Amino acid sequence: MEKHPIRIYVDTSVFGGVFDEEFSKPSRIFFELVKAGKFRLVTSVVVRKEIEAAPVEIREFFVKLARKAEIFEISMEALRPQNQYIKAGVLSAKWNDDALHVAIATVSGCGIIVSWNFKHIVNFKKIPLYNGVNGVNGYPAISIHSPSEVIENEK
Repeated sequence: MEKHPIRIYVDTSVFGGVFDEEFSKPSRIFFELVKAGKFRLVTSVVVRKEIEAAPVEIREFFVKLARKAEIFEISMEALRPQNQYIKAGVLSAKWNDDALHVAIATVSGCGIIVSWNFKHIVNFKKIPLYNGVNGVNGYPAISIHSPSEVIENEK
């Protein structure tokens, strides 16, 4: 039986993390595992837009990896859970894009989101709230982790 790599949604913070002293090592290891076929890279036009304002090395790194990534558009299907997260108070409307990252990952069928955003995404108080909204609206639960947690399981 052929094993398919896990589809993992990656937000902007992980691409930027490659060039941040604090997050560089685990971010680089994560992307090496992507290149090795352990994970299937999934991202979105939201990430692409956020990266447009990033330093050139982050933009170039994203472009190289994006060639082999699934890149999802913003759809009405994704806007529904995004709006539900905000309506439920998981995040305020000020953090629309963070809610949209979780929504796109959810509706695109990713089992995992990888992020360094500990305030709005990888947050032990918010993860059950995202999944509560998902469950009420007929979407599956999604695992949300930092790259460090994901690569630890691959060692």
